[in-house]
Amino acid sequence: MKADLPSIIALADVAGIGVFALTGALMAVRLRQTLVTAGFFALVTGVGGGSVRDLLIGAPVFWIQDGAVAAVCIAIALLVWVTPERWWQGRLLEWADAVGLAAYSVFGTAKATSWGVPVVPALLMGVITGCVGGIIRDMLAGVPSIIIRPEIYVTAAALASGLYLLLIWIGAGTAVAAIAGAAAGFALRGAAIRWSLALPVYRGRDDQRAGRGHF
Repeated sequence: MKADLPSIIALADVAGIGVFALTGALMAVRLRQTLVTAGFFALVTGVGGGSVRDLLIGAPVFWIQDGAVAAVCIAIALLVWVTPERWWQGRLLEWADAVGLAAYSVFGTAKATSWGVPVVPALLMGVITGCVGGIIRDMLAGVPSIIIRPEIYVTAAALASGLYLLLIWIGAGTAVAAIAGAAAGFALRGAAIRWSLALPVYRGRDDQRAGRGHF
């Protein structure tokens, strides 16, 4: 049964949609695409993860129920399109994506639990909510997705979702849990961006034998 989500969680939803839409638009303009393409990228990146989550938990797909969501995504694309390119240079795409990842992971987990989803699947719903939009964006752009690189990404989403659930479980309160979870996820993803932190990659036995001669 659906429960009303607290305002702090609703704010995480807005933040996640907005910054993910921004990253989609930025990707399109960096690829020198049309305004229509930028709008499409903004929309599918902004709502992609949440749409998959809603379909999996049996909830009405949120942006179909609220027409303002699509309008905001298109407006963000238009903003990126008409403003000077120098405003959007550097690593803004990566940092905006980190904000969206952290905020949206918390929101996805909170919404899943409000629909009666058990703890472990709810954590995974948070990860899906936080990661799928960026994956779709990268696939459409034809660039290597962060999901297939060892750089820490999914782990940051899992940290945000997991810490939120842990703090709710110990009775810390929704606001504290949401802020702490999102902050932790953003900090880990930010550290990965800043210092190129990555998880160990798989090395088969043949790779290990071949590497022995280098030690």
